[in-house]
Amino acid sequence: MTTPRPSAANAAIVEPAPAKLNLALHVRRRRDDGYHDLETLFVFCRDGDTITLADAPTDRLVVTGPFAAALDASDAAAWPADNLVTRAADAFRRAFGIDACYAITLEKNLPVASGIGGGSADAAATLRALARCHAVALDDPRLHAVAAGLGADVPACLLGRTAFGTGKGDALVALDAFAGTPVLLVNPGVAVSTAAVFAGWDGHDRGPLDPADPLAGRNDLEPPARVLAPVIDTVIARLAAQPGATLARMSGSGATCFALFETPAQASAAAAAITAAHPDWWQLATTLV
Repeated sequence: MTTPRPSAANAAIVEPAPAKLNLALHVRRRRDDGYHDLETLFVFCRDGDTITLADAPTDRLVVTGPFAAALDASDAAAWPADNLVTRAADAFRRAFGIDACYAITLEKNLPVASGIGGGSADAAATLRALARCHAVALDDPRLHAVAAGLGADVPACLLGRTAFGTGKGDALVALDAFAGTPVLLVNPGVAVSTAAVFAGWDGHDRGPLDPADPLAGRNDLEPPARVLAPVIDTVIARLAAQPGATLARMSGSGATCFALFETPAQASAAAAAITAAHPDWWQLATTLV
């Protein structure tokens, strides 16, 4: 059965894919399915990648933006099976019995393999765009099931708001917190393998995360990530030393780090100071939503 398409389906749909941060990430144990039981607080930035979706006679994915080359798909009229955007579109069509083709443009503004959910956010934005195209409610359980099948972070990115995550990170409780908080993201230009970081976790359960007090938490993946990329130490130290910084920590499995600030002016000043010292580091000054 094919889901009816709304009358506006021929219009291009633009969907943001905001950067994801883990304000804290506690690893509790390794599961039998290969994943880890986590407790984490997800937050999302105002800025990130962008997905544009339109009807097309054949499937086509084009990747643009400053990090397009990292995906080896710039200006390619192809549908790579190993890309999370195309996997999301294929899984959506199977789940909802849809026979249609799409032209998708991914504007890749976020560095890849950087701990800020770039691929997961892109997949989630693709699902939201397709849901809009086919008048599927965002709280449809089938949509959440598709997201969960694509990766542990995709359900949180589909929700796109502050949430406490447990299990693999896909059991979510939405929270009202941190909206409008200024934040500075910094990546030293190092891609870190998520699998390698988790493999380096020492297996020690250091206790639960209190979602009401994430600033007192920690990121249990920081120590193994620092072994793989020692420059993370320098990034966090630089961020923590900036005036007005209230928290400096690594996000996810790294190597992107972040600092929360009291005011946007302080975040902008920190960005300028870090650029002066490390002009080759990527950074993004934004706010949480």
